[in-house]
Amino acid sequence: MTPALRRRTLLGAAVATLPVLGLAACGEVTVEGEAGAATSTAVRVTDDQDREVELPGPARRAVVLNSYTNEFVRAIGAGDAVVGVDRASLDRLPYLSLAESEVIAEGLDQLNYEAIAQLEPDVVIMPRNAIWQEAAEQLEPFGIPMIVATAWDTDVVDETITLLGKVFGAEDAATTVLEFKDEITGVLGERLADIDPVSVYFETVEPYLTALPGSGFDAMIEAAGGTNIFSDASGGDAQEELTVDPSEVVLRDPQVVFHEFEPSAEPVDRFEEIRENIADRPGWDGMSALAEGQIAIANGWATSALGKSIGALYLASWLHPDALGDVDPDQYLTRWVTEFQDTELSDPADYVQGPAS
Repeated sequence: MTPALRRRTLLGAAVATLPVLGLAACGEVTVEGEAGAATSTAVRVTDDQDREVELPGPARRAVVLNSYTNEFVRAIGAGDAVVGVDRASLDRLPYLSLAESEVIAEGLDQLNYEAIAQLEPDVVIMPRNAIWQEAAEQLEPFGIPMIVATAWDTDVVDETITLLGKVFGAEDAATTVLEFKDEITGVLGERLADIDPVSVYFETVEPYLTALPGSGFDAMIEAAGGTNIFSDASGGDAQEELTVDPSEVVLRDPQVVFHEFEPSAEPVDRFEEIRENIADRPGWDGMSALAEGQIAIANGWATSALGKSIGALYLASWLHPDALGDVDPDQYLTRWVTEFQDTELSDPADYVQGPAS
């Protein structure tokens, strides 16, 4: 593929003589010359931070940070355009088939700008919790546009997929992804119209780390016909997550406990370990959820997929089995993985195990 912009001096003698590139931000960069002029095929978008960004044309080479964004890019059929990612994306999504040399960030605050420039991307895409302000400043001398797109934020999933469709010239494919998401939303809306909410304690990654209103996980619980037992809490971090007192969980006595561990496309068998950990917590054996065996455990790659739509469907099937008895969440997960991620799924039970498992 031919980059839309050739960054002449950038990869000339100066960069060619650079030593092995470290992964910390690499200071100021001076680039001579002018970026290419916009053409009639220019793509103009408004990103997650209401920034107006113009590309010379649909992106054919892109550096994409954040695994959820990479999932969306792949879902719209633009995965082959990705030439650089962050470490977490490669670890979580080995089916991206990128090499170690194409990891250009150890974290969302540690970008190697020279390494990015050497990949000659048409665009760099990163979420709002990354250091996008610094990245925009550092990438400007290279003539590389930067776009903020936050795929992990459930509230802006539709906007993010639409934005990525425009960036890669894949609007029709983006519409297909949104239609799949809407199909799930439609099932939930139809089946849960008259249900009584079920109380849920949700835990992500670490023991007692829960989700508060404003987080994607809280929205997932609501979409599934549940009530977050910490819906009245506040004081969470940037993603509205908070570590709570174990005794407070017992006092609030949830009907269902749902733990989601770290996302990984490679099956990770942590189910029994986590289930035993939850059962052994002091005082928890008297909670309604544990007494009734209502403990669900999932790999976040499955249940946080597609803006947590897949997770909402699974959770709804556990909270309201009578309303969703003929709906099989495994089929939706299989479709997401095989049709939209273009990879194989060993067995849904390798990723999601509900209360009945």
